[in-house]
Amino acid sequence: MTDFRGIERASGVCGGEPRIAGTRIPVWVLVQARRLHTCDADILRIYSSLREEDLVNAWNYYQHHQDEIERQIRDNETA
Repeated sequence: MTDFRGIERASGVCGGEPRIAGTRIPVWVLVQARRLHTCDADILRIYSSLREEDLVNAWNYYQHHQDEIERQIRDNETA
């Protein structure tokens, strides 16, 4: 569990990585999409279950946990 609104983690879901609450969408996936120049509107279109608030929560989590999310991006790129 995390202390960030709208972000959850559970050992049996998405490998325990932080994700948008109630989904299987890890924060690192959204950060990587943004890094690849996908705008928020397109992210919301691609992940139709997400709301703008979910993206705000993801960006806030990333701001406070950059090292963790960067490591997850690296780990998943090399997997």
